[in-house]
Amino acid sequence: MAVTQDIVATYRGPGRVMRRLLSMGQREDRALALVMAGCAVIFVAQLPRLAREAHLTGQELNPLLGGSLLAWVFIAPLMLYVLAAASHLVARLIGGRGDWYGARLALFWAILASSPLMLLNGLVAGFLGTGPALSFVGLLWLGVFCWFWARSLWVAERPEAAEGDVA
Repeated sequence: MAVTQDIVATYRGPGRVMRRLLSMGQREDRALALVMAGCAVIFVAQLPRLAREAHLTGQELNPLLGGSLLAWVFIAPLMLYVLAAASHLVARLIGGRGDWYGARLALFWAILASSPLMLLNGLVAGFLGTGPALSFVGLLWLGVFCWFWARSLWVAERPEAAEGDVA
């Protein structure tokens, strides 16, 4: 299934999509591609906000873009690897039986699958600026991301318990 179809399917049932991704076998190149794609989309989502900030404050746009590129495309993937490892350790403490790859895939897929809402967040930040609309979209993204990550991590850490689930 195409990544875009998987993203849409994740909004209907994140556990089902995660089970399918895990059934494809451990491929670190796939996990790396997912996290890099997710971070690249988040970088693109920052562009309207950065353009607005540069225009309103009189700053140069290029340094803002360079800083965001460095943060999202080079540093964030490394931090997400650390976060995935920490989530796996916490899951192990509470009885999880998955592996490191499953924890990475759960987090990286949650980032990529929730990225359309980050694009919406960037558009709202760029066109409307701070306010209730931006807060609402940001909270919506956070809720969806947390749901995708929690459900995917549940499937990755307890695959036998989640096989009968449909979501």
